[in-house]
Amino acid sequence: MARGVRAGDKAPDFTLPSQSGERVRLYDRLGERVVVLYFYPRDDTRGCTAEACGFRDSFEDFTDAGAEVIGVSSDSVDRHAAFAGKHKLPFTLLSDKGGQVRKSYGVPAVLGMVPGRVTFVIDREGTVRHSFNSMTNIGQHVSDALRIVRELQAGQAA
Repeated sequence: MARGVRAGDKAPDFTLPSQSGERVRLYDRLGERVVVLYFYPRDDTRGCTAEACGFRDSFEDFTDAGAEVIGVSSDSVDRHAAFAGKHKLPFTLLSDKGGQVRKSYGVPAVLGMVPGRVTFVIDREGTVRHSFNSMTNIGQHVSDALRIVRELQAGQAA
């Protein structure tokens, strides 16, 4: 597996299908907005649902701060659509079948089997400004990402 992407690295570009079937390219989403890109293990599991709902509940704060939230797992487009609908998720979920994007970001697997949970904050120029890796501290993924996004927004205004 590749070395994990770290703060200061250029975010690897990719194109993946969203829950609506639309092809989403990361670099097409940059420029106007900061991207909060979070990798998670699987739709409809307890931790992943809590994380997605945490991003949902803070979604307006992220958009007000100039960020777009994008979730990525290896679940299918149809499974993402059902998960997003069930939990009223207002952000994009991408299907990384085969885990190639996960590998390009160096997101580790727990015990070599369970896909990891890592959140990246990517600035408008495509540079990773923050990453957080924790399977259990789910709330910190949301709070850290929002803090970094707000810091980037404050820096843009200066």
